[in-house]
Amino acid sequence: MALSARSISARVPVRAGRKACVQVKAGGRQFVTKKGVAFTKSPVPEPEPEQSEEIGALGYGAIAAGAVANPIMLWSAVTLATTGSGLPEGPGGALGAAEGISYLVVLGLIAWSLYTKVSTGKGLPAGPSGLLGAVEGVSYLSLLGAIVAFIIKP
Repeated sequence: MALSARSISARVPVRAGRKACVQVKAGGRQFVTKKGVAFTKSPVPEPEPEQSEEIGALGYGAIAAGAVANPIMLWSAVTLATTGSGLPEGPGGALGAAEGISYLVVLGLIAWSLYTKVSTGKGLPAGPSGLLGAVEGVSYLSLLGAIVAFIIKP
């Protein structure tokens, strides 16, 4: 592309190290000239914005259920490791029911995580503020704690 006086829109002096050069905009393209030789200036690609994956109602439910179920499951694992039995029944069997439901919720979260990992090659999306990812990680730790508690129970 030949540079003519008509196609040149701006000449801006630019300092490049010790040598001065001139930046020329011609025909919508930018050139940097050094000692009369024109070099094309390649545009710097802009990083793509992160695409936040929507987690939907199931994801928000998993955050809420996992935030309640993981502490109960960990408490159950500690009780199992120290006393040899799970949590007491509690009033009307509510505590025992919460323990059983917590195990099911954590196993469901882990099953969902494994299914997503196998089908997409990635784990669950992080969710808002990384909460779904945190619940996923704590669920794996709760399962590990329960397995260890079953192994070492007195």
